[in-house]
Amino acid sequence: MKKRPVWENRIKTATALLLAGMVMLLAVLFIAMDKKEFSENENRYLAEFPSVSLEKIKSGEYMSGLESYLADHFPFRDFFMGVKTKAEMSAGKREINGIYIAKDGYLIEEYEKPENTERIGKILGSFAKELEGQEVDVRLMLVPTAVCIYEEKLPEYAPVRDQMETAEIIYGISGIKPVDCSKDLLAYKAKGELYYKTDHHWTTLGAYAGYTAYCREKGMDAVSLEEMTAQTAAEDFRGTVYSKAGDYGREGDPITIYTNPADKLTVEYMDTGETTESLYNLEYAEEKDKYSLFLDNLHSLIEITNENADSGRKLVLIKDSYANSMVPFLVRHYKKIYVFDTRYYKQGVSEFIKEQPGVTDVLLLYNMNTLDSDLGIRGVY
Repeated sequence: MKKRPVWENRIKTATALLLAGMVMLLAVLFIAMDKKEFSENENRYLAEFPSVSLEKIKSGEYMSGLESYLADHFPFRDFFMGVKTKAEMSAGKREINGIYIAKDGYLIEEYEKPENTERIGKILGSFAKELEGQEVDVRLMLVPTAVCIYEEKLPEYAPVRDQMETAEIIYGISGIKPVDCSKDLLAYKAKGELYYKTDHHWTTLGAYAGYTAYCREKGMDAVSLEEMTAQTAAEDFRGTVYSKAGDYGREGDPITIYTNPADKLTVEYMDTGETTESLYNLEYAEEKDKYSLFLDNLHSLIEITNENADSGRKLVLIKDSYANSMVPFLVRHYKKIYVFDTRYYKQGVSEFIKEQPGVTDVLLLYNMNTLDSDLGIRGVY
């Protein structure tokens, strides 16, 4: 039997020792390093160390929880995830965790086939029927997302489902007067970015396009952007699609906000009791979730009064977070706006409208990408 060269054995020994040393180093780091509760890059809470019980061990729940804990707190996890994403992109992969690596630096979330279209249409229709006999004008705006408006930026052969076809079905089933802002968004494409490159929300310009569509349908004169004061509230917004894609070296987006010098606002957050004169909480500009600077993130009910509104009308706005960046434009036209997030408001919006004197308008506003799974839909009435 031929004897292996001494140098070959030494290389194998050195390789084994190096690998063993790396494993030992990672184990020591795992034990010694502080464990974070929240991942800013992924915008989620990390797994906690599972509690031990005989039942959990038998069912496999303990081992599953332990695996999640080890995966979430692995040393330099964000670095390795970023390397993995870069490697996949270098190999030509253009879809990662449901996010398309699109043209012009965009990360665009795919639109999965909806499963609850008919149910959502019926729920919204039931809400409208609850208001029959009330002197209120009810409108429904279903907002297309970047995967629809920026279809030309998607990778080749990316499957495209027609969001507005689904929206038309919901409009028809619900029987609510539609506000179709898709054509307005398409018309505004040449004026600037309508969606953030690293987040699923529309930009303030996109929200303005939606606002102009609403004004057109309501016969109102939209306030021009030139009449308002623009401010860059944040420079490096990295949102949800950035977190899902794991491309952590990507540049963030600026967030522009608008205020109207003619407005005199009082903003009351009914769940916390806080009152302010601004629609923005700029403290969020220093955090990961910068989009939350619009209307101070999540609240069940916000009451906004504009003493200088151009009418005495009152609006009930039932919405997801897309509406938050459109409210600064809407306030010009309403003496009072009641903003509902029905994921958290449990008393029934239709009952609120019946008991609240003077409500003239109702707008339901949701984006098409999260509509199918939005838990708030079930709470609209």
